Amino acid sequence: MSNRALDFYFDFMSPFAYLAFQKLPEICERYGLELRPHVVDLPKLKLLAGNTGPANVAIPTKIRYLKTDLDRWAGRYGVPLKFPKSLDTGALNRSFLHAHDAGKGPDFIRLAWDGVWGKGGDPTDPALLDDLASTCGLNPEELAAWTASEEAFARLKTATQAAHEAGVFGVPTMIVGDQMWWGNDRLAFMEDALSQGIRI
Repeated sequence: MSNRALDFYFDFMSPFAYLAFQKLPEICERYGLELRPHVVDLPKLKLLAGNTGPANVAIPTKIRYLKTDLDRWAGRYGVPLKFPKSLDTGALNRSFLHAHDAGKGPDFIRLAWDGVWGKGGDPTDPALLDDLASTCGLNPEELAAWTASEEAFARLKTATQAAHEAGVFGVPTMIVGDQMWWGNDRLAFMEDALSQGIRI
């Protein structure tokens, strides 16, 4: 495992984290970095940071603009983007922890992004989790049971607290060494720093 790492903080509810993920594997390969994903509970992370403002979806003029902006980014990246039927990603976030523990994290995160934001699936649909489990080589019943367990809720809470303590206040956030970038639109700045050989 590489000591040179890019820590990627995300919640499956974030379309901008979905977009960032489309580029991060190739960026990590280019600069010899290990991509380390960290799932968080975004609403709770924002509260920990003191952000008590309304969600974007609760502001009609803002969400109209954001949907247009998302389409622009998806077009630039050449990837599909379809707004999902729900933004309740708690179960999906917790499921990632189980998949990660089982060594299936890379497949799970890629397939989950595709299912939710690539195809507009419903993250609350048990059938989606069953399909992700089967495709990743996990037992669907075991995944569903663990995702609903107290341990799963506690793990996600701990992960969110750890992100807060690392200075993360939103997603996507990327950290390399002692430098942090927030937002899909900051990937170019991050690459500038990487190309200049930032201290890792």
